[in-house]
Amino acid sequence: MAVSNLVVDDTQQIDAAAASSGSSFYLAMRILPVSQRDAMYQVYAFCRAVDDIADSDRPRAERAAGLDRWRADIDACYAGTPPAALAALTRHIHTFGLRREDFHAMIDGMAMDAAADICAPDEATLDLYCDRVASAAGRLSVRIFGMAEEPGRELAHHLGRALQLTNILRDIDEDADINRSYLPRELLAREGIAIAGPHQIAADPSLSRVCETLAERAKQYFARADAIMDAAPRAQVKAPRIMSGVYRVLLEQTLDRGFDLPRTKITKPKARLMWIVARYALF
Repeated sequence: MAVSNLVVDDTQQIDAAAASSGSSFYLAMRILPVSQRDAMYQVYAFCRAVDDIADSDRPRAERAAGLDRWRADIDACYAGTPPAALAALTRHIHTFGLRREDFHAMIDGMAMDAAADICAPDEATLDLYCDRVASAAGRLSVRIFGMAEEPGRELAHHLGRALQLTNILRDIDEDADINRSYLPRELLAREGIAIAGPHQIAADPSLSRVCETLAERAKQYFARADAIMDAAPRAQVKAPRIMSGVYRVLLEQTLDRGFDLPRTKITKPKARLMWIVARYALF
C-alpha cells in the first residue's frame, strides 16, 4: 500500500494544494506568502495522508504498517535520504526547522485511532489525543509562520485543543457511525451516561450537559490563544487568526444546533468565512 501519495514533489505541487483545498484551514493557508503557503500545503498533505490511513477500513495490521512506513519516511527526510515524493516536504523541513518529534506525534495520534475504536477515553487520554492530532500540527505550523519558540508552542497547545474539541462536538454522529466517541468518560459518568457504545452515548438525553462542558473548555482555549496572538507580531498570526475565526463559527453553529436528537449536519457559512479571511488578511 502506497502511503505517501498525497505529498508530492515539486513537479506536482498543485496536488498538495488540492489535498488541502477541502480543509477548513485552506482559506488561512491561501493568504500566506508563497514559501510559507507551499510548506503548509505539504504539511497538511502529510496530515491528510496519515489521517486517511487511520480512518480507512483496511485491517488494523495494515493500517499500523502504513503508519510505520510513514515514520520511516519521515526519518529518511531527516537522514538526507527522502523518498522522491517527499523532496518538497524535506526542503521545507530544513527551511523552517520543523521538528521530527512533531511529525511522529501526529503519526502516534493517528495510531491511536488505527489501533482500536476509541470510546469514552479518560481525560488524560483525550488530552494526549488532542495534543498529537491537533497541537502537533500546530507546532509545525507556528514554525512556518515564523513565531518565536515559546509563544508558538503555547499557541499550538491552546488553539490545537480548541480546534479539536470543536471537531469532536461537531462530529458526534459521524464519529459514532465509525464506532468512535471521544467524549471523556469522567464527564459521561458525572451525567450518569452509560458507556455502552458510541451510538448509545450519542443518543443519551443527558448528552447536552457533557457537550456544554466541553464547549466551555474549547472557549477557554480559544481565549488563551487570542491572548497569545494579541501579543505576537501581526504578520505572524494572520493565518492562525483565520483558523481560529473559522472554528469559532463552527463551534457557534454547533451550539446553536444543540445536542438533542435529531442533530443536523453543520455546514460552513461561506459568506461569513470570507468575511473572516478579509478581516484578518486585509485589515
